[in-house]
This record gives sequence, C-alpha cells and structure tokens, in this order.
Amino acid sequence: MSAYETIVSQLNLSFDVKNLFLENESFMHSVPPNSETHFKLVIVSKDFTELTNVKRHQSIYNALNDTMSKIHALSIQAFTPDEYLRNPIILKSPDCANK
Repeated sequence: MSAYETIVSQLNLSFDVKNLFLENESFMHSVPPNSETHFKLVIVSKDFTELTNVKRHQSIYNALNDTMSKIHALSIQAFTPDEYLRNPIILKSPDCANK
C-alpha cells in the first residue's frame, strides 16, 4: 500500500472524518520522481471539537504513528465541521527553497 493510501486509511479508521483532502506535494521538493515524502492534509472531523490546534495535530500524528517515520513532512489543517463551514480556506504550500 502506498503512503498516500495508508494515510487516508489510518485517518478514516481513527476519526469520524467528514471531509479529507490529502495531496502529495513531493513533486515540489528535491526528491526523485514519484516520491511520497511531503504531504498536505486538510481534515474535517467533529473529533476535533474542543481540542487546541496542538492537540489536533498530536492526535493525527498518533493515528499515523509508524507512517510518520516513512515520510519527511506533513502539513496539517484540522477543522471541526463548523469551522470548515465558516472558513474553508486551504492554505497554499510555499515553494521548496532547495528545488
């Protein structure tokens, strides 16, 4: 299973996901073609209600456990359904300085 598929699967098993967007951004970095090293995640779940951003990120890292050691970077935007409805902004990733 690819890193992409593993991340999606683990998140869906760990959270009550209402919306999930995962993009492999490895092509934006100095890595070989078809790499799976850099990802951007937007996840919406009621499980994040009353959690700080730090706690949301920690819960995602815990859910991804072993997968995190196989990738280099994961950009996370974690929302509750209400937050996402009010402001569904997906931040643009910066260009890699080494590319």
